[in-house]
Amino acid sequence: MDKANNSLHEKAPALTVAIAGNPNAGKTTLFNALSGARQHVGNWPGVTVEKKEGGFEYQGRSIHIVDLPGTYSLTAYSMEEVIARDYILTESPDVVVNIVDASNLERNLYLTVQLLELGAPVIIVLNMVDVAEARNILIDHEQLGVLMGVPVVPMVARTGKGKAELMSAVLDPPPPSQLRVNYGRDLENAIEKMRQFMESHPADKPPRAGLRHAAVKLLENDAVYEKKIRELYGGDIMDLRDRHAARIEQRLADDTETLLVDRRYGYISGLIREVVSRPAIDKRTMTDNIDAVLTHRVLGLPFFIFAMWATFQLTFSLGILPMKWLDMFFGWMGAQFSALLGDTLLGSLIVDGVIGGVGGVLSFMPNIMILFLAIAMLEDTGYMARAAFIMDKVMHKLHLHGKSFIPLLVGFGCSVPAIMATRTLENRKDRIVTILVTPLMSCGARLPVYVLLAGAFFSHGSAGNVIFSVYIIGILFAILLARLFRTKLLKGDTTPFVMELPPYRMPTFKSVVLHMWERAWMYMKKAGTTLLGIAIIMWALITFPTTFPGQSRMERDLEQRNAAVAQRAQTLGAASGADAQYRQLLKAASEQERAISSEHLRHSYAGYVGRFLEPALRPIGFDWKTGIALISGFAAKEVIVSTMGIIYSVGESSDSTDELADALRADPIFSPLTAYVLMLFTLLTIPCMATVAVILRETGSWKWTAFSLGYHTVLAWTVCFVVYQGGRLLGL
Repeated sequence: MDKANNSLHEKAPALTVAIAGNPNAGKTTLFNALSGARQHVGNWPGVTVEKKEGGFEYQGRSIHIVDLPGTYSLTAYSMEEVIARDYILTESPDVVVNIVDASNLERNLYLTVQLLELGAPVIIVLNMVDVAEARNILIDHEQLGVLMGVPVVPMVARTGKGKAELMSAVLDPPPPSQLRVNYGRDLENAIEKMRQFMESHPADKPPRAGLRHAAVKLLENDAVYEKKIRELYGGDIMDLRDRHAARIEQRLADDTETLLVDRRYGYISGLIREVVSRPAIDKRTMTDNIDAVLTHRVLGLPFFIFAMWATFQLTFSLGILPMKWLDMFFGWMGAQFSALLGDTLLGSLIVDGVIGGVGGVLSFMPNIMILFLAIAMLEDTGYMARAAFIMDKVMHKLHLHGKSFIPLLVGFGCSVPAIMATRTLENRKDRIVTILVTPLMSCGARLPVYVLLAGAFFSHGSAGNVIFSVYIIGILFAILLARLFRTKLLKGDTTPFVMELPPYRMPTFKSVVLHMWERAWMYMKKAGTTLLGIAIIMWALITFPTTFPGQSRMERDLEQRNAAVAQRAQTLGAASGADAQYRQLLKAASEQERAISSEHLRHSYAGYVGRFLEPALRPIGFDWKTGIALISGFAAKEVIVSTMGIIYSVGESSDSTDELADALRADPIFSPLTAYVLMLFTLLTIPCMATVAVILRETGSWKWTAFSLGYHTVLAWTVCFVVYQGGRLLGL
């Protein structure tokens, strides 16, 4: 008998379980509790919204879990809502596990009602019942299940309490929901008229959720549904909708969308009266006491700044030591391959292209992991919602969400993790605009360029003010362009969002580590492959062609100088270091070697590009040599300094920075005005290849990546032209 049962289980098909719920309701915690480490993270097809899937065996049955994007509703206000709804309709999961916050039942049940209206087989997980009980909120979950017609499982996902009961309900999936909210006489009449119209005009593929649901979505002005229904039933159905909507709005003095929302909340309110009992006087909770300080109208902002400062310090201070370890490791690896392959093209490709490219990517890993560890802690404790609440008014003036402030702040350290941090934004338009303006925050890689130029051309007392002004200019441009992009380029209604403040909770170690590792692994796997390709391209541009006119003569001259150095050293022995003639010969040989490198760079493909761009660079005060430095800055902004060192034949002595500053001052092309313009160009021009690769990955669009490159280039040239030519007119 047991064998027969086992055989039956083995033949049973896998169950697909979709997890849906509001942000902060514990959806990710439940997903991690069920799937453990057996999960896969990627993106939904065609979009960059994160997709999580997992699988495991339970009582001989294969379970496949899909974590739907966190949403507050299924109305097409955002990409996340469209994805969640379309997945349920098109993929038809066996069970939709809807996790709701028991301590905030009314707000969470709005999504539940919409899921049930879809006709989905739903199991309600009443999460955080411990928090509700601590507030003396008692919920009759059995009665709630009876009234809504679906199983209801009380649970504490953080500790795993109720997991067995949930899995028992999953193994016995409920039938599709039959819930119908009564929207009142006027709305119900309009819904019925549209349903009858669609019924009398049969379509090849009728709406999956039924004709009634389609009529409701039309009255809700759901743009995605409107397009589909128009394709199926023509324009007459839209005219019918418009006539009924106009009549209802005239009669009830409100739009149909608002009326539908009010009716749903009315249904939920009546439901809660039946199943929830509260204390006569709510006690002041620990969350209330903490919020009295952390969200205080005066003290809240200083606390928020401190939290962000601490996150910044953790990300870019604690990461220094492991970054050095990684640099040492890749340096050692490069030395091994260099010794093995010698001074060959293959050796250069492996050492400079492959190892250099991958090493440049992976050196960010400590920062990435520390950043997302800090963000996970802030999110899981509940403070990140408070941060967005505090900054929401400021960011709304830019037509952005309060959460956009977090990536912009992180951008002062590095644009790569800053752009990745935009994943905390629910709205795709907010996410894209934030990604577009984040590179205008002066990252740490630009600082060496600022320090070099400010120190070379401005007095010691004013150099700091000059650098500070560049940072301020970047912030101002980010503010202006964010508002411009959101109101003109990505205009549209702001996504409706209820600023919810979840209770403070102690995060679990497993949840925080999984949250950190998922994002760190995606960065390493996806951005790394793109960066490697770009690094190899940059290597080829600088390396080829391998010969240049006059190379043989210059190399013979170098051989003679090296021979003279060796002969003088042999003659003097140990005393050669103190001999002036020996030092002069050694310096001449070093200068000749650098001259060969500089000439090779001039005749490389990068050099040709620099000379090709020179006519465009002249109006802003630059020549072809500066052009090459800016091209190399695409690999990493700090490379601009080292490239200038090669161009101006500066050695690698302890005072090489002073030598380069002297060389720049001696170049007629440079002046304090030119130096300041170069600082502005470094700030405003296209970001480094690591940032570009992450922009491509996070937007999932070549169009937005190309737009970012284009607008940065145009902005940098235009601003520098105005500053340079204006400065010349003023005699600067």
